Amino acid sequence: MRTWTRRRLLLSTATVTAAAGLAVTAPAHAAERDRPGDDDIVNALRALPGLRVIEERPGAEPGHRFFVLALRQPVDHTDRTAGTFEQRLTLLHTGTDRPTVLFTTGYEAALTPRRTEVTVLLGGNQLQVEHRYFGDSRPPTADYTHLTVRQAADDHHRVVRLFRTLYPGAWISTGGSKGGMATVYHRRFHPHDVDGTVAYSAPNNVDDREDSAYSRFLARVGTSETRAALERAQREALLRRADLVARYEAWAASTGDTFRIVGSADKALEVAVLRAPFMFWQNGATTAAAIPGPDASTDALYAWLDATALLPVYADTVARDFVPYFYQLGTELGYWDAPTHHLADLLRHPGASQPRGFVPRDIPMRFDAGVMPDIDRWVRRHGDRLLFLNGAQDPAVAEFFQPGGRDSRTLWAPDAHHHVTFDALTEADRAYAIATLKRWAG
Repeated sequence: MRTWTRRRLLLSTATVTAAAGLAVTAPAHAAERDRPGDDDIVNALRALPGLRVIEERPGAEPGHRFFVLALRQPVDHTDRTAGTFEQRLTLLHTGTDRPTVLFTTGYEAALTPRRTEVTVLLGGNQLQVEHRYFGDSRPPTADYTHLTVRQAADDHHRVVRLFRTLYPGAWISTGGSKGGMATVYHRRFHPHDVDGTVAYSAPNNVDDREDSAYSRFLARVGTSETRAALERAQREALLRRADLVARYEAWAASTGDTFRIVGSADKALEVAVLRAPFMFWQNGATTAAAIPGPDASTDALYAWLDATALLPVYADTVARDFVPYFYQLGTELGYWDAPTHHLADLLRHPGASQPRGFVPRDIPMRFDAGVMPDIDRWVRRHGDRLLFLNGAQDPAVAEFFQPGGRDSRTLWAPDAHHHVTFDALTEADRAYAIATLKRWAG
């Protein structure tokens, strides 16, 4: 439950790894590139200014080498007197003659040598950038003033400029959910850094005050039977609030966890209940069969809520790591309001699921309503070489990017959810997507 991957399931992102059924092979000459005994790549990395080679890790596939790196970045790209921090990177090196995939999760970096779907398709190098203020990429400041989409885009820009001297071929950027969003923001401010972008399941919350798209999606997705079962389960959980909170508190006590950030186990439970339908659809559930009914035991109801909404995420051990995420939601990215019409008589904590409730009160937050409309406007008018992959069953993309620039499209996988892959597309769309990607990469 505490693993990095499990945490991100709640927070609407997707690690876009190679699909098991993907019928794509690396080029035949892959084994002829740099081999583990060849130290040229290590020396080349050490020669890049501001870059530190932390370690080379085992476990990469044949023909690849995996490095953990750190790059010295400005805290503020507009003011070099603001100091610097080390940004964590990882590199899967295949060969300097191959395309390079620029990848981010939008959160902390995955320190395992796993290739994204795009990297597999291109047989290329993969350079992963950890998002500033996440993981080990935290500036030595007490606030989050410099956690903005522009500052993160400028981080990516410096990474590309530096590594292009080593990898002069085509560059493709990619990411899923928040990582997909970050790749789009990078393109907005530095449109010519890469030769194309593949963004998976990337939400586009243009107007934070208007959430009707999410409400409409949740009112229509699946069957009426399943939607009704979800609403009944939500009500039942709040009707049995005392017993469920007692179990929640007992779990926290047994693991040494607390609820200081959210405020209480009671409030955390309410947030989980509100988010349960969204998480249910986002992560691929489709039927009412597993949803507990009014006759289900309290143990069964608690287990279902835990499995669906991931209860440990709202306790401090995990929530602390995602304060910067909720800060971004509450200052630039925006967030959706969960439907409460069927629960209004049972709720105790108004606005409980909003980002402010997950950020300590001593950290100031002010929402900038102009950031997302600017990104959306650029995508619609000038977003060239953008490929968006969305699952039609995913509530996270109820508001989605609609590119209007040259050589750009949004593709929908009819039966897919938040963790969509190329294989989920129709045969025609999959063929188009792969052909487009390979054309971008030359």
